[in-house]
Amino acid sequence: MRDVTTAQPLDVQPTPLALLLLGREADPKSERGVECPGDLPSPSDPDLVERARAAKEKLGDKVFVLGHHYQRDEVIQFADVTGDSFKLARDAAARPEAEYIVFCGVHFMAESADILTGDDQKVVLPDLAAGCSMADMATAEQVAECWDVLTEAGVAEATVPVSYMNSSADIKAFTGKHGGTICTSSNARRALDWAFEQGEKVLFLPDQHLGRNTAVRDMGMSLDDCVLYNPHKPNGGLTVEELRAAKMILWRGHCSVHGRFSLDSVEDVRARIPGVNVLVHPECRHEVVAAADYVGSTEYIIKTLEAAPAGSKWAIGTELNLVQRLANRFAGEGKEIVFLDRTVCFCSTMNRIDLPHLVWALESLAEGNLVNRIQVDPETESFAKLALERMLALP
Repeated sequence: MRDVTTAQPLDVQPTPLALLLLGREADPKSERGVECPGDLPSPSDPDLVERARAAKEKLGDKVFVLGHHYQRDEVIQFADVTGDSFKLARDAAARPEAEYIVFCGVHFMAESADILTGDDQKVVLPDLAAGCSMADMATAEQVAECWDVLTEAGVAEATVPVSYMNSSADIKAFTGKHGGTICTSSNARRALDWAFEQGEKVLFLPDQHLGRNTAVRDMGMSLDDCVLYNPHKPNGGLTVEELRAAKMILWRGHCSVHGRFSLDSVEDVRARIPGVNVLVHPECRHEVVAAADYVGSTEYIIKTLEAAPAGSKWAIGTELNLVQRLANRFAGEGKEIVFLDRTVCFCSTMNRIDLPHLVWALESLAEGNLVNRIQVDPETESFAKLALERMLALP
């Protein structure tokens, strides 16, 4: 057996990929930098919680901390408010006295907060590597090329873009510039109703599943009314005839967490837990949504469990941090809450915001050093805000 006490240490250097995943390096091919300057506290530092409290107390009303539902418990405990992405952006806009908005979420959420808050407020993302795989599936260049394809097919003038909140500021700006609106998972039906009053077709960005589920499940369309635009294929992989016949042109994007749930997951949990209620997010695949008992946004999921009777059993198809938090919250009421899939799946980009990053950001701000500011350029902000305002005006 090798004597580990005398073995020479391995000369191991972190690879660029490892540094990128740790939020300590930048990918030159990425649209967004992911550098995190400064030294982070060690994750094993036993004083991290106290350091976070002390820095937050020192900042006082100057800082407002937002925590998305999918964040770790160690981070969510320091949030002044919790919620989904749009609720948090609105909460930030309602606190004009806060000089710093620390957004414990992902990049597109911080962008939305910057768009909706005052020019004198500064939005901070504790780790710039906290992106969103779904939002990154639609770039400004790809969407502009898609619009050219629709124009050449003669359908652009009849098409209204509707973009999910889970999109970059660039995509929101494209949507505003072309007469469209933003939607959330809770008001997607209203957004699509509005869009079809403006035109004959909808280009739905960037989550194909939310678009398909809303159109088919909620609005009575058929799957044949929907076509899938693949930005990696010529003309999106579609013919002119297919584009002209479609009502819903769905972008080929998805959530890496919700996309993993399958029909097998639903059948398996029903076999394991007799009488279980299956409750899933509309970002799940269409066959999963069709097989579920309840479907709704993150806020809907929380409210449904709050109203559920004691002793009821639930399998939840959404991010694991939230499911675990809800299971702990309602255990005392006798509600059994489990994760829909047997395989554990956190949102890896949400989990980049950990306690060391939060402490580093708060302590830097407390010392007068502005770090990791998220700032949308004025032109992009103007058109993106227009799209968001159209959503706010929905009946």
